[in-house]
Amino acid sequence: MDKSLNIAFMESNPNSQLQIPNSINLLDYTLQLADDALVVGHRISEWCGHGPVLEQDIALTNTSLDHLGRARSLYQYAAEQFNKLPIADRSNVFSSVALQNMVKAGANVDEDDLAFLRDGWDFKNVLLLEQPNIDWAYTIARSFFYDAFNYFFFTELSKSKDETLSAIAEKSLKEVTYHLRWSNEWVIRLGDGTEESHARIQKAIDELWMYTGEFFVPNETDKAMLQQGIGVDLDAIKEKWMAYIKPVFLAASINIPTGTWMQEGGKEGHHTEQLGYILAELQFMQRAYPGMEW
Repeated sequence: MDKSLNIAFMESNPNSQLQIPNSINLLDYTLQLADDALVVGHRISEWCGHGPVLEQDIALTNTSLDHLGRARSLYQYAAEQFNKLPIADRSNVFSSVALQNMVKAGANVDEDDLAFLRDGWDFKNVLLLEQPNIDWAYTIARSFFYDAFNYFFFTELSKSKDETLSAIAEKSLKEVTYHLRWSNEWVIRLGDGTEESHARIQKAIDELWMYTGEFFVPNETDKAMLQQGIGVDLDAIKEKWMAYIKPVFLAASINIPTGTWMQEGGKEGHHTEQLGYILAELQFMQRAYPGMEW
């Protein structure tokens, strides 16, 4: 059956077993992944020129670029989806005045608009990634938690029915594998190092632990995408994530936190004040000089 006939059939037969992927859900899902990458990439970039040794300064800068590169690919895909929506639907997606004005003017958005013109409550990144670096141990702990999640998440996302997300996931896996090896080694190095380094990494893990649960709490978008064979089963990822981090903590002589209460809300646009500081710096140039090119 022709694709256009397929769509016409499904639209006229809502009870059919065939399903049309929800455009808004796919857009939100893509933005969740893009925002995660952009925010953590920006956070890690703050170490550029400030790393403890030159080699690690360069390593972190490259890691930041990997995250930002993935963010750009995802924002490009999100922009394509957004621009295909009916005008009425586009008007309700973002609260940003700048983007609302673009929609009213009939203009299309691109990846830069999505990164630089949305307001904080339009961002869907998990809360862990916007937390400040504080010190080397906090950066390592945050990276390790996220890298371990990403490894299993993108492994599954590479099997997605959405060809674009699958391709981005497959490419990202090569980078994420390196990221995880790097942060894994640093957790062990700090935990099994001096008394000072052990105390710092344990404190960082204890304080950031309450943000890790949000990785595995599916919102309505996650559920819809999983049902359509596009998204990832976060419950299954959680088991693999826990099974991976436990032996690393054991090797580093680090105690796994026992707290079960977890922060959440980032996927719904509810953020800590830390995201505001990030966006104030990240978006300054485009906000101060709209449409500036160089």
